[in-house]
Formats: sequence, structure tokens, C-alpha cells
Amino acid sequence: MLLKECEVIQERIEVVFSTLDEDGRPNFAPMGVTWGEKELIVRPFRNTDTYSNLMATSCGVANVTDNVLLFAQSTLSDPIFPHFDARQVRSVVLKDVCYWHEVIVTEVSGGDMQAEIRCRVVGQGWQRDFLGFNRAKNAVIEAAILATRLHLHDQAEVQAAYRRYQEIVDKIGGDQEREAMRYLRDYVGRWTIGAH
Repeated sequence: MLLKECEVIQERIEVVFSTLDEDGRPNFAPMGVTWGEKELIVRPFRNTDTYSNLMATSCGVANVTDNVLLFAQSTLSDPIFPHFDARQVRSVVLKDVCYWHEVIVTEVSGGDMQAEIRCRVVGQGWQRDFLGFNRAKNAVIEAAILATRLHLHDQAEVQAAYRRYQEIVDKIGGDQEREAMRYLRDYVGRWTIGAH
């Protein structure tokens, strides 16, 4: 079936979403967004800085990057990565970005815990092609997601999953993926000790 010219294909992709708080301090958060050329849908939890900042400033930037170390670090801490000012909105663009969309909030809905925020794309930019994630980069992304959900699993499950992720990274990963896995494994190790 051929798509009509006006139809827009939307994919859910992983980005590092950047916002500013009311004082101008950047926040970088990994997030799955529904990506379109004219509209994005962001689903932050209502108790996060991303949600608070979007409500305060009504804008942000969806950064598409192939640097999975940034995903790992922003999953578990609140780093301020190198960045530059966005062109069309009051926000910042990740310096190590492939391409990005600058967005403004148009509609907020969702449940008590998680919002659904529709955003209109008002600017975009490109620095380099995004070639995709190899298996090692995918393993890091999955390990980062699991690190945010440790409370939902027992230790044996988590350790088994991390062994599988580490095997993949050891086999085909580069320095970036190995550093990201060390960062995540350190976090999980501290959780394991604290759970005893």
C-alpha cells in the first residue's frame, strides 16, 4: 500500500532530551520519543526535571546521538554535557549530536504519573550522519534502561542480564561502549551491596 503524500511516518526512537530550568541550568535526559518531522511526542514522568522544565519553559531539544556513554551517564546522574545554544528555542543542543529537533510544547495530557507532551518542531540541525547502533551500543542502551528498573527485578535476574550485555560489549564494543558498561556495572554493584 502506498502512503498518501500528506501522511507522516512516526517512529519511537531513543534521544537525549535537553531542557533548561527557569534559572537557565541545562538538564539532559535519555528518553524514548515519538519522532516526526513536524511533531514529537515526549512522555516524561511528572516527577522529573524534564517535565518540570517543559512546563516552565515550554520548549526543549531532542538530540539524536550515537554516543551511548551519554545515555548511560544521563540515565543515572545529572551531568551537564558540552553543549551550545539552540537556534529557535530557549534550550541547548548536545555538542556530540548527529542531528536534532528544537521543539515547543503544544499540548499536555497523560496520566497522574506520566505525561504525554505533544511538541511542534520549530527548528532542526545536522552535524553528521547517524549510522545506527551496533549490537554493543544496543546492549548499553538496554543495560541503562535496566539500571533504572532495578527495583522491579531480583539480583539474580539483573546479574544474568548484565553478564549477557557485557559479553556483547566485550565481543564487538569499542572504548565508548566499554566505558559505559563499566559505569553501569559500578552502579549495579553498589545497588547489589545495598540490597543485602
